Formats: sequence, structure tokens, C-alpha cells
Amino acid sequence: ALMAERASHAGEPPPPIAAAMAAADVVLAPTVQSLSHTASRKAASEAGARIATLPGVTEEMLARVMSADMAELRRRGHAIADALNEGTEARLTCANGSDLRLGLSGRTAIPDAGELTAPGSFGNLPCGEGFISPDDASCEGTLVVDGTIAGIGIPAEPVTLTVAGGRLIEATGPDGAALLTLLREFGEVGTTIAELGIGTNECAALTGNVLEDEKLLGTAHVAFGASEAIGGRIQVPVHLDCVVMRPVVSIDGTEIVRDGELLL
Repeated sequence: ALMAERASHAGEPPPPIAAAMAAADVVLAPTVQSLSHTASRKAASEAGARIATLPGVTEEMLARVMSADMAELRRRGHAIADALNEGTEARLTCANGSDLRLGLSGRTAIPDAGELTAPGSFGNLPCGEGFISPDDASCEGTLVVDGTIAGIGIPAEPVTLTVAGGRLIEATGPDGAALLTLLREFGEVGTTIAELGIGTNECAALTGNVLEDEKLLGTAHVAFGASEAIGGRIQVPVHLDCVVMRPVVSIDGTEIVRDGELLL
């Protein structure tokens, strides 16, 4: 079976592809649009498939970013996941004016560290982050994005995002307007906060491709849209990550990232 390019990240594959994924032992998905946050990927994982998603990957990217110290990548990813799991609230600030609070209670964090040997395991390649789908209803504040925005690229100037009641309600500049348009194509539910992640890969660089850029060591990213496949409650055919380059991230008042330096 062949699959045409999906309209957006988290767009579901056609039924024959979804069935083939669920029946497979191993799935490699070097697609243009990510299948990570689809119901089909989640179902295939639950059926025991080992899955790596590689949206927008290039040979050069894969060779360079996967040359990282894998043992250290695993240590960092698990340390971040443990901190998120043990906390009740994350706060993300930065010198550009970010101040976003995200509730963590009742959610389970995931280390993305290339550990894809067990049945049902899932992750990106290249890998390198620890992430969680926060309690979206608790999320409030401002996020100033100076790194890559999925579906858009590196903004010409920082984009200020305003979050209220767990949803993106306002975004500045033409890139902010474009982000809102992409998310609202699927209704206001598409603007729901889906993810908080912290990059762990020292070999990643800022390129404009969010697959790599969200893995950059010491960066943070917040995504909007689909979250059910990673422990949240929203299933919608869009998931767009927004990267902050030099954040301060604290869990219940304890800093785990300071100005882009991972402290764990």
C-alpha cells in the first residue's frame, strides 16, 4: 500500500497503512508529516510493534545527531522523566519574557532515548528528549518562542504565545498568526497544550526542522494539538511543537534547566 502525504503532523494514515502498522513487528516511519501522535501509531504500539518515527529526516541529520553519547542520552532522558513524574507543576521562563505554568499531576513522562528493543516501544529517530503531556486545563501563561515552530520554521522574530485555560488564545506577528491558523483548522481543540519537552542531544543543532531542533540539549518545547498518544486526552489531526532556545525550567520550584543548561 502507498500513502499520500498527510495534511498535517498527527494526520491519520489510511486504513490499510494503519492495519499494516498494527500487524508489524517493526515500523519505520520516515514520513513528511509525523505519525507519532496518531491513534494508528498508538494502536500499533499497543499491539506490540516497535516503532520509530522520523518525520522530515535526512541522512545527514540521522548520522550526525545519532552520533551522540547514547548512554548519556539515556541517563539525561530518564532523569528528566523522573523529575517530571515526581513533580506537580512545571514553570518555564526565559529572558525574552516567557512565564508558563503547567500542571503535571496524573500524567506520566516519557524518555525518548532510542530505547526501541522491547515490544511496544516507541520513539523518534533521531532521539533525545524527555517529555510529558501536562494536565492541559491547568496550563496558564506566556511562552516566547525563539526557536523552530513546527510547520513554519525559525521565526523572523520571537513569537509571544498566550495560553489560558490550557489553550493558545493569542499569538503575535505573522508567524504567530500562521501557527493559530494551522491549529484552528481542526477547531479550537487544536489549540490545546499537548506536550512539554526538554532536549537532551548534544549533537543536535538549530536547523528549522523540529524533529532535530526539539532535541537540542538544554532547549524546551511546548506543543499544541494531539496528546492522547502520549498520555493526554486530546485526539485531533494536528500536533505542532514550539522551541524555546535558552529556557529556565523548574519543577515545584527546583530548577532542572537554567538558561539552556541541563542541571540533571
